Amino acid sequence: MVLLYHLSHRLSLLPLILPLLLLFPDLSTPQSIPTDSLKLPLLHRNPLQSPSQALSSDSQRLSALHRRQTPRFPIVSGASSGSGQYFVDLRLGTPPQRLLLVADTGSDLVWVTCSACRNCTNHSPNSAFLARHSSSFSPHHCFDSACQLVSHPKRVPCNHSRLHSPCRFEYSYVDGSFTTGFFSAETTTLNTSSGKEVRQTGFNFGCAFRVSGPSVSGPSFNGAQGVMGLGNGPISLSSQLGRRFGNKFSYCLMDYTLSPPPTSFLIIGGDQNDVGKSIIKFTPLQINPLSPTFYYIGIQSVSVSGVKLPISPSVWAVDDSGNGGTVMDSGTTLTFLADPAYRTILAAFQRRVKLPKPAEPTRGFDLCVNVSGVSRPSLPRLSFKLAGDSVFAPPPRNYFLAIADGVKCLALRPVSSPSGSSVIGNLMQQGFLFEFDKDRSRLGFSRHGCALP
Repeated sequence: MVLLYHLSHRLSLLPLILPLLLLFPDLSTPQSIPTDSLKLPLLHRNPLQSPSQALSSDSQRLSALHRRQTPRFPIVSGASSGSGQYFVDLRLGTPPQRLLLVADTGSDLVWVTCSACRNCTNHSPNSAFLARHSSSFSPHHCFDSACQLVSHPKRVPCNHSRLHSPCRFEYSYVDGSFTTGFFSAETTTLNTSSGKEVRQTGFNFGCAFRVSGPSVSGPSFNGAQGVMGLGNGPISLSSQLGRRFGNKFSYCLMDYTLSPPPTSFLIIGGDQNDVGKSIIKFTPLQINPLSPTFYYIGIQSVSVSGVKLPISPSVWAVDDSGNGGTVMDSGTTLTFLADPAYRTILAAFQRRVKLPKPAEPTRGFDLCVNVSGVSRPSLPRLSFKLAGDSVFAPPPRNYFLAIADGVKCLALRPVSSPSGSSVIGNLMQQGFLFEFDKDRSRLGFSRHGCALP
């Protein structure tokens, strides 16, 4: 059963996609990929021209994890356009068509903008997937058992007067944006690190013929033709491909301001890097039946500069109605905290920050400091004690963001809704290797194993 759920505080330029498709239990797995993992390179074009532009857009920064020969397809940063996002370079169809998709662990469905044109000379190259130009495109039939599993009444009803009615999907966004189209199967083409080409048939995706709203057509979507869902549901890319490769994936998120930017990778399956298992810390991934897409973790306590703060563990937990909880989400930029926790953490930072405030107030942030002329500003340290007694202690650059010359602001925001979830965003995750192990239902993390700039 598909349940509508959203994080109300997810950034507006790429709100959380709300799937109205059911999770299909018998998705096909790749049969032609000879290795035990997939390697997806991430390439930066260049750093953001203005760090403040990143505040209104989502981004992913994935770093090198494997050096073994593995099938791969490139991911490209949208930093040069100011969007701060990272795009998967997916080759779809026969012959392959190259498309850029926003990589997002906060959604499941892989969908692309489609066109049904026959003579497509008016289309810009790679602006949409040209379904009629692919000999392997196969929309699921509306009367197929898979389509019948789409949650009623959210699925588009079948037209019983038509024998060839396709399976239609609808995706809604928090800000009212939406995309609709045909749930389909296609062939994807992957490259190994040595240049060998492999093909996977039966890859399930959404072929979207109608896209509307800022979430999917606004500035943060600049240059993309769809979304690559990496969530916890069976129709995500990580699930469809990862099932063959140990049902896990890993990544590092690198600092978008680095120049020259490092080459990065997302790994689907396989042993994660050369990092020793004794170095990786683990925390259980928690299940929220009302929101199975997201990767929830348990927070036991929070400390600032080594002092444990008086925040109840219940502030971070999922309640009996499926509300709340804490989500690890690479598709959200800033970190959003339940309001009681945010207020306590903010007060602790304000007591400990000794740097002067900037001359002009900074809209949207409750704590900013003037670091002009200070090469190594002294800032309080934040740490999270997680379930399983592991400690996630990111460096200050992960939560103090340079938003102007000589100005850094605390990149934390309160959750606006009492029922909303806390989110550990991608800025907070930078410089760590994260391993999402679905079979063991755990999240591993380490400061070791990310490629150095």
